[in-house]
Amino acid sequence: MEDVNLIARHWHHLPIDEVAVLLESDRERGLDRFAVEHRLEAFGPNAITAQKGQGPLIRFLLQFHQPLIYILIASGLITAFLGEWVDSGVIFGVVLVNAVIGYLQEAKAVNALAALARTMTTEATVLRQGEKRRIPATELVPGDIVFLQSGDKVPADLRLFQVRDLQVAEAALTGESAPVVKDHGLHGRDTVLADRRNMAYASTLVTYGQGRGIVTATGDATEVGRISQLISTAEALATPLTRKISEFSNVLLYVILGLASLTIMIGLLRGQTFVEIFMAAVALAVGAIPEGLPAAVTITLAIGVSRMAQKRAIIRKLPAVETLGSTTVICTDKTGTLTENQMTVQEIVAGGLAYAVTGTGYNPTQGRIEAPEAVSGSTSPALLECLRAGGSGRCMAIPPRGRC
Repeated sequence: MEDVNLIARHWHHLPIDEVAVLLESDRERGLDRFAVEHRLEAFGPNAITAQKGQGPLIRFLLQFHQPLIYILIASGLITAFLGEWVDSGVIFGVVLVNAVIGYLQEAKAVNALAALARTMTTEATVLRQGEKRRIPATELVPGDIVFLQSGDKVPADLRLFQVRDLQVAEAALTGESAPVVKDHGLHGRDTVLADRRNMAYASTLVTYGQGRGIVTATGDATEVGRISQLISTAEALATPLTRKISEFSNVLLYVILGLASLTIMIGLLRGQTFVEIFMAAVALAVGAIPEGLPAAVTITLAIGVSRMAQKRAIIRKLPAVETLGSTTVICTDKTGTLTENQMTVQEIVAGGLAYAVTGTGYNPTQGRIEAPEAVSGSTSPALLECLRAGGSGRCMAIPPRGRC
């Protein structure tokens, strides 16, 4: 069997007999023990590879990775160098409390997510060596024959070959809230995933009926596995609060350095010794730093996270709770899927002619009507009427190059 090339197959486009031949499987008897062992070694368990997280030490050290904390640490070191042990101890105490609170909250969220993942184990009913068996879903391999019935969670990507009023809820994968009626017929090679009715995908839920299918992909090779890999490569975005704190820290740093420099210059002009005026400038800089701000922000966010936890919402990063509070509008489509709420015309067919339209989103200056020759109201009256109807009177004439 072609271990790696299986992923690239268009299973929805192939007859089921050809699928069985390619997967070296028997629809009447399933796989034997030796084939299962070999494929487990080749493909690995039917589980999405967990992304390697940061260790406890790294997570704790990252709590200090904030511009304001850098300023506090620097001021604490300077005050300690000057012998101001009480002030230095207070500053380092605030920094430590801030880091401990943030670390404990993140560790609590990580442990909760890990416990949730351990409880989400599923089983699958398969046909092996002619016998119907119930096994952990992690032991499935490509070529296994899987039985589906109402209430089952689809354990892997399947090419269906027998259905009986089978309906599957695929909202977790496609966003479509209504269950999809499945069949076992052939579909075109370019059929989009949401319309492949002869396929059942991992993580979706059987809501009605029964069916059988042959496993075509497991673990990271499944469609939901591909989504997991894409998510793992997403960049971490700064929240509104972290951006504001970062901006405030930068401004504060420049102001403090400017005042300290100004103090030193004035002192030198007045004839004071450099050591004396330098200590005065350092004292001014330390006094200008709001030592209690990080602790106050962290405690406030921790209270918000605690209240969200009472509503059964797990928040890993403290600043995320502020992001939720800053949200004023959530755009969704009819299925409840999050969306940017942007729809853009891509093509206009009017008067028997097709016009391509460029541009996306809300920007009104990006839209252009592409035509082989100049477009005007006299040469394209049907297009003009179409634009009038679509623009509700706001586009009463066709400007040069079709911009509207």
